[in-house]
Amino acid sequence: MTKNEFNLQLHNHSVSLQSFALNFTKDIEDANDLVQDTMLKAVTYYGKFKEGTNLKGWLFTIMKNTFINNYRRLVKTNALITKSEDISSANLHYSATKNTIDSKFIIGDINKALATLQPEYYVPFIKYFEGYKYHEIADMLDIPIGTVKTRIHVARQILKKYLKTYSKEILGTEIV
Repeated sequence: MTKNEFNLQLHNHSVSLQSFALNFTKDIEDANDLVQDTMLKAVTYYGKFKEGTNLKGWLFTIMKNTFINNYRRLVKTNALITKSEDISSANLHYSATKNTIDSKFIIGDINKALATLQPEYYVPFIKYFEGYKYHEIADMLDIPIGTVKTRIHVARQILKKYLKTYSKEILGTEIV
């Protein structure tokens, strides 16, 4: 199947994708975004589609996985962010007392440690830190999933060694 034929079939499934996306999102704008993300991934990974298999099923699987991954990323982000209405005066006091000059030095040291990583370790580590799953990183970088896991592990070891000053005894928690 040529790329043009694939794109035509992809376009023919857009109405089905739209209604399937609405089942997930319950919002027309979010559904449009999900359809667009799905189509972009389908075009990007066109070479992985096996001719003779169910294109519609393949597209629905991409959409379902995209929705789930976006939802997980959103939940993870919302868990880390406190909304302004939820910040009590006690939390503000704690935050104000913990925002010392030490924080700037720690962030600086972390950035220096990250700068020591070679690109083949830095990129997968940052992608993982941003919330991407191993298989997503492997697809983005076009490398095997085992290589992704190894590079992230190596990056962690390098960062642990570089940041050993900030051990459990000093901060009460382990870095990386």
